[in-house]
Amino acid sequence: MSNPPVEDFATDFDHTDPRWVADPYPIWDDLRERCPVAHTNRYGGAWLPTRHADVTAIAHDTDHFTSRTVVVGNGRPTEEAPPAPIGVAPPITSDPPFHSHARRLLQPVFAPARVDALEPYVRELCGRLLDPFVGSSSIDASLDFAEHIPVAVISKMLGFPEEDGEIFRGFVHEILEAVDLPQEERFERFAPIEEYFVARIEEHQADPQDDLTTFLLNAEIGGQPLAPEHVFGSMVLLIVAGIDTTWSALGASIWHLAQHPEDLERLIAEPTLLPVAIEEFLRAYAPVTMARLVIEDLDFEGCPMRKDDWVLLSFPAANRDPEVFEDADKVIIDRAVNRHAAFGLGIHRCLGSNLARMELRVALEEWLARFGSFTLSNPEAVEWSQGQVRGPRVLPITLG
Repeated sequence: MSNPPVEDFATDFDHTDPRWVADPYPIWDDLRERCPVAHTNRYGGAWLPTRHADVTAIAHDTDHFTSRTVVVGNGRPTEEAPPAPIGVAPPITSDPPFHSHARRLLQPVFAPARVDALEPYVRELCGRLLDPFVGSSSIDASLDFAEHIPVAVISKMLGFPEEDGEIFRGFVHEILEAVDLPQEERFERFAPIEEYFVARIEEHQADPQDDLTTFLLNAEIGGQPLAPEHVFGSMVLLIVAGIDTTWSALGASIWHLAQHPEDLERLIAEPTLLPVAIEEFLRAYAPVTMARLVIEDLDFEGCPMRKDDWVLLSFPAANRDPEVFEDADKVIIDRAVNRHAAFGLGIHRCLGSNLARMELRVALEEWLARFGSFTLSNPEAVEWSQGQVRGPRVLPITLG
């Protein structure tokens, strides 16, 4: 299903519109100057702040905006959905005070020492993916490389079969990209996802392992085991948030370097600059936009927001705000001051940022170690994902 084309993004925006999917940056720049908080009647009513200050204010305001669901679609949470305070994918869909308990539970899983322990596996995986292409003339940096890394890492953490990667990528599409479908169809398409996770949970209940799934099944909050919907929702969150985000950021980084030989040459000559460059890629091509729901009617910066209106929190647009970042529209790989919002703002700032940074660094190190020269095979052939996580899904690269 495809929504009608947008004529004016200020009054009728749609984050699945082909122009937005192909290149959203001019749209956000125009709105920031002309209508910094845009509105649409699509998806039952939604708002889009594009200034850093407004995105920050809403991200920190848990009194007027709920995180009970964070993906805009044709519907709202129902009584049948996991109720507050858990939400559909805790802790990202949990509001205070429950949020802090759900987040604290997962913090040790993403602690630096745990992430460091995964680095040798990620490096070996990258070599396994890239070595067959050494000496080749081309590679699809998304289909042959970027999409496989976070899938394998999250599978390993959860104790799921690595060969189920294609299944996970299908889940990502259904949850994050197919948002323009009717709600009834979305529910139908979610059924196989639920069946898959329930089966893995039952397997781990019968045969506990030293992995994150068994950890969740044994975890407690306030002396009580996690509710079944909490275990299920957290696993779904890890698959979605842990895969599409890193896949997209890695693909966008390679996409940039394929078009900017001066940046590529510098990173090869100065490998210690890579972590700084990654922060700039994250700022300039931030993949993730989150959503909130308005709790009660309120006036925000002159905008009459109504109960249950969506608010699309565009962290990527905030990262391009010239009021906050000098030369905001330029990618400066040695940018010294870079307090970007790619990992979100407020209480829901990405719990897995350490893991994402490690995966990006190792993947780019291994890529650059093998391919010192590469370009886009055909810029017009690059395909970008639609929805709230943006990254190249098809990225044909010419090597050499």
